[in-house]
Amino acid sequence: MEKNQVLRKLPKVGDLLDETPIKDLMEKYGKWAVVNAVRRSIDEIRRSLEESLERGFVDVVEEEGMKKIAVERALRLVDEYRSYNLKKVINATGVVLHTNLGRAPLPEEALKNILDVASGYSNLEYDLMEGSRGERYAHIRELLCEITGAEDTMVVNNNAGAVLLTLSALAAGREVIISRGQLVEIGGSFRVPDVMAQSGARLVEVGTTNKTHVEDYERAINENTALLLKVHTSNFRFVGFWSEVAIEQLKALGLKYGIPVMEDLGSGVLVDVRKFGLPPEPTVQESIRAGADIVTFSGDKLLGGPQAGIIVGRKELLERIKRHPLTRALRIDKLTLSALEAVLKLYRSESLDRIPVIKMLSKSQEDMEKDARQLAAELQKVVRERGTVEIIDDVSQVGGGSLPGAELPTKAVALSLRETGPEELAERLRKARIPVIGRIKKDRFLLDVRTMSEEDLKTAVEMVGSVL
Repeated sequence: MEKNQVLRKLPKVGDLLDETPIKDLMEKYGKWAVVNAVRRSIDEIRRSLEESLERGFVDVVEEEGMKKIAVERALRLVDEYRSYNLKKVINATGVVLHTNLGRAPLPEEALKNILDVASGYSNLEYDLMEGSRGERYAHIRELLCEITGAEDTMVVNNNAGAVLLTLSALAAGREVIISRGQLVEIGGSFRVPDVMAQSGARLVEVGTTNKTHVEDYERAINENTALLLKVHTSNFRFVGFWSEVAIEQLKALGLKYGIPVMEDLGSGVLVDVRKFGLPPEPTVQESIRAGADIVTFSGDKLLGGPQAGIIVGRKELLERIKRHPLTRALRIDKLTLSALEAVLKLYRSESLDRIPVIKMLSKSQEDMEKDARQLAAELQKVVRERGTVEIIDDVSQVGGGSLPGAELPTKAVALSLRETGPEELAERLRKARIPVIGRIKKDRFLLDVRTMSEEDLKTAVEMVGSVL
C-alpha cells in the first residue's frame, strides 16, 4: 500500500474530539489538555506507521482500528498530563539518605504541621504576643539552642548556603585558614574552595593532605585572618598515617589571637549513632561544647528533617550573619520552617523512634527478618512459576554524604524472573504507577526492607504484580 494512502487513513483531530470518551474527558479536565493529547496521539501513530512502511510491514490499515488506537493513546496521554512529575516512590535500595530520592522522609508530625501551616495564613513573621512584626527564626531558636547548647541560631535553604552566608558575613575580603585535607567536594560539584572564593574570603591552606598540626594554623595567622575553619570530611574517610587538629585546639588558638572558629559538620547528627552499630560521628552538641563559635550543618541528612542549612553559635556572630544581604536571598519558607520545628520537637521530647531516618538506621535484624518474610511470601503469590523469590543477607548504606564506608547488615528479597532480566524488571518498576526503586546485584533484582515501611511492602507487591 502506498505511503500517502496509508497516512490519509489517519483520523483527524476533529473526528476524535467527537468520540464519547474524548468528549467526557473535555468536560472533566478542559479542552486544552485533551486536544493536545489527541494531537500527540495522532502524531505517535503517524511516526509508527512511517517506520513500519519503511520496513515494508504495513499491508492493510483499517480506519476504525486506527481511530480506536488513537482514542486509547489520547486517554493515556491525558492521564500522563494529570499526573505530577515529582511523585512518591518506594525506596527499596537500602540507602537511607538517598540524595536522588529526596534524602530524609519526614515524620508524620512534620507532615501534619506543614498541612496546618500551608492551608491558611500563619504567624511566619508576626509576634502574636506583641501584635507586631516578628522574626521567622524565632519559631525554632529556642528549640535549637536548647538541643545544641548554642547561644543563637538561624536557618537558610541548605548547608552550602549556610557556609556561603557565614563566610560572606564574617570573612569577605579577609583570610580563612583551613587544612589541605579538608578542601572537600560534595555532591553537585560543591567545593569548599569555590564557595570560599564566591564569598569573597581568601583561602589559606595549611598542613598536608594527611597531616595538619596546630602549629600550621598558627604560622599562617596574621592581622588579616578572619576565621579558623574546620570542615568535617563527612563523605569520605582518612585511614592510615593521618591526623587533624581538634576543635579544642583550634579554639585555644582562636582565643589567643582573637579569631573565631567555625566548623562545617555537614551531616548534622544530633544523637550518638554508635548506639545503632555505626562508626562514631561528631555531633553538633560536641562541637559547641568543644568551643566552636559557629557550626553549620544540614537539615535533611542524619538530622532527619527537611532540606535546610542550620547555623548555630555565638549570638554576636549570628547577629552579623543575619544582617548580611544574602540572608534574605537564602532564607527558608514557612513550609520548611514548619517541618523543621516539628522534627526538632521530637528531638526535645526524645521521641526518636518517630523520625523515619533514625528508625531506619536503628531497625533491628528481627524486624527486618519479619518484613522480608512477609514481602517474600506475598511476592511469591504474584510471581508463581515465572521466577524465584528468596531472602538474602546483604548490607545497606547510610548515603547522603554521611558515614562513608559504614555498612548496615540488612535483609533483602531477591527476585529472579525466567523471561525478564533484572534490568528490564527495574525499568518496568521505575515506570509503574507508584515507582519502586531497588538495586541489582548478581543478576537479581533486590528489594531492601531496611528503607521500606509496612505500607511500602504492600505497595511494592502490588506494583510488581502490575508490571508482570
